[in-house]
Amino acid sequence: MLLHYKGERLDKHENHYVQFKILFVDIYSPLRIDGDFYFLLVSSAGLNVGCFYAVSTLLNRMIIEHYPGEEVNAGRIGLTIVIAGMVGSLICGIWLDKTKTYKQTTLVVYFLSLVGMLIYAFTLNLGHMWVVFVTSGALGFFMTGYLPLGFEFAVELTYPESEGTSSGLLNCSAQVFGIIFTICQGKIIDAWGTLTGNIFLCIFLLIGTVMTGFIKSDLRRQKANLQAEQAASVSASVCAVCSQRWHLHVPWKGDVLDAALA
Repeated sequence: MLLHYKGERLDKHENHYVQFKILFVDIYSPLRIDGDFYFLLVSSAGLNVGCFYAVSTLLNRMIIEHYPGEEVNAGRIGLTIVIAGMVGSLICGIWLDKTKTYKQTTLVVYFLSLVGMLIYAFTLNLGHMWVVFVTSGALGFFMTGYLPLGFEFAVELTYPESEGTSSGLLNCSAQVFGIIFTICQGKIIDAWGTLTGNIFLCIFLLIGTVMTGFIKSDLRRQKANLQAEQAASVSASVCAVCSQRWHLHVPWKGDVLDAALA
């Protein structure tokens, strides 16, 4: 009885495992087929957001190292990054809705994130706190502004798959890279200083920029919306012609045949 009970439990666990495996494959296999999305966009978005997480986590440490006793300003710089990021997300989202230039906008913002990170890295030790405020604000503006662009671009590339699936995969990638970059940059700062640690992040932002340039702009959702609009326009035109024909009392073929037989 005990062996049978254990065997029954084992069969149930195997059944649950098979069901979970089938569900996982059904969800992610369409995304895996699209190499542009699965590898390039997920990786590049993870690199960008992961670098931002690392900078945000180690910000206070980097500021205090170059500006001892400026703990209050370190917190204000963090607030500046948050506020600038909110403005960047809003502006980038509005721009994307107006222009529908998904790849171009994503690539430009990614490149500007790299430029902002380089400027931040080489101006952090100049001794001017206002410079750090400006460069940190620019960094937050572009890095946080990238978030809605990455999510929307992912939805375009994976349509008609669920938006939650593509967004979840991007977020998971960002969290993984964020953990890796935070640990690695912390170790690099301990050994070689903040400049080397920030250059470490710049290298990966450069890699992400190049990867973004190779993403194929296959806007599936835009194509589907355009086809639906064309179909609706054709249907409306047909309805308008039929309505006009009815009001003009133009006889149809059936009416002419009935009149001839009469």
